[in-house]
Parts: sequence; C-alpha cells; structure tokens
Amino acid sequence: MFKRYFNLTRMEFVLYLREPSGFFFTLIFPLLLMMLFGSIWGNDPFPGENFGYIDFAVPAFIGIVILTTGISGLTTSISAYREKGILRRFKSAPISPLLVLTAELSSLFIITVLGMLLLLAAGVIVFGMRFYGNIPEVFFAFVLSTLSISALGFIPASLAPTARSGMIISNVMYFPMLFLSGAALPREMLPSFLKSFSQILPLTHVIELLQGLWLGGHLWEYPVQILVLCGVTVAGFAFAAKYFRWE
Repeated sequence: MFKRYFNLTRMEFVLYLREPSGFFFTLIFPLLLMMLFGSIWGNDPFPGENFGYIDFAVPAFIGIVILTTGISGLTTSISAYREKGILRRFKSAPISPLLVLTAELSSLFIITVLGMLLLLAAGVIVFGMRFYGNIPEVFFAFVLSTLSISALGFIPASLAPTARSGMIISNVMYFPMLFLSGAALPREMLPSFLKSFSQILPLTHVIELLQGLWLGGHLWEYPVQILVLCGVTVAGFAFAAKYFRWE
C-alpha cells in the first residue's frame, strides 16, 4: 500500500512540475511579486513597528502558493483526468480511489511546501526577512490553510467534466481571492465595501492567520479564522465525498 502511495505521489509531483503554467504560477509568480514589491518598499521597519514590508507580506505570498495549488492545480488536474478517462480507469484498477486522491493531495502539499521554502529563502537572503512567531504554531496554520483551500478546490474538481471547464471555474474562484484577500495587494488599499466583501473569502482568513502568527501572535488569538478554515475544510471534503464524479 505505501509503495503504491509513494509511486502515485511521485508521479503526480513530476507531472505537475512538467506543466509550464503550474510550475510558473506556483513557484515563480509569487517569488516575482515579492521581488518586485520588495524592491519598491524594501524591508525597513514601519514607523513605530519592528517589522517591515517583506516581514509582513511573505505570509501573503505564501497564501498565493496555497491558493494556486489548492484551487488551480487541484481543479485542473482532476478535471483533466476525468475528461481523459483516467479517473475511470483508476476506479477500476486494483487500488483504492481514496489512495489516488490522497496521493494527489500529497503531491500538491509537497509543491506548496517547496514554494513556501523558495519565498523564505529569498526573503532571508535578499531582504533580511525577520520572523517573530512560533514555528509549530505557524506550521499548524500552514497545514490547516493548505487543507482548507484544497478542500475548497475539491468542490469544482468534483464536478467539472473537462479540463477547460475546470480551468474556467478555478479562475472564477482564483482571481477574486488573489486580489481581494490581501495576497497580491494589501487589503488596506481596498475601498471599504471590498474590504467587507473580502471577509467571505477563505483566503482572507488564511492570510490574516498566517500574518498574525508570523508577527508574534498565537493561535488562541485567531478563533474566527481557525473556525472558518476548519468549516471550509469539513464542508469541502464532505461535498467531495457526496458528489465526486469519477467519469
């Protein structure tokens, strides 16, 4: 069982990295944004604070990586497999369907970790990034955030019949969260009605949680964000369990 899981995970990981758009938007695009905005605003501490722009923004750029793998990567991959009949063959193969989906999630989680490590390395080397949080708490929040966005991605992935339709649905979900959650641009730059709207977006809670913990907060200070992300996780996987289509 473990050997099959390992082989499937490795296969999905390699296939994802061989896809130019997936590779670029997961590993390169967030890094380019950080380098661009970091070159503009630097990382000198804000007035009256002990952190600068990069210290504040790196968790948001990590949120972009989580968003890309959990929404775009998962939806387009699963829907493409459905269109080509690969899911149907997996279902009839002598392996558990759950094993296939677990391997898919595992490969995306590894890619998400890789994207995060690239951002952290660049932040430290180029901008002297500072970290004020507790590593176990931040890692817990990272795992919860990854699970919740992946669970959200399973909703369109469960139903999209083709790769094209999966891409369209994922883009409809992806871009509002990218620009309104504080991932690509600080939410402070948004007008008040968009700030209010952004509170219904799961990625907003991901970024609020990661940024708060990164700058020295603790998990018990963010009960709303944790409850929202746990709720999204349960709802997404429950939807997939009931409505997931293999063909």
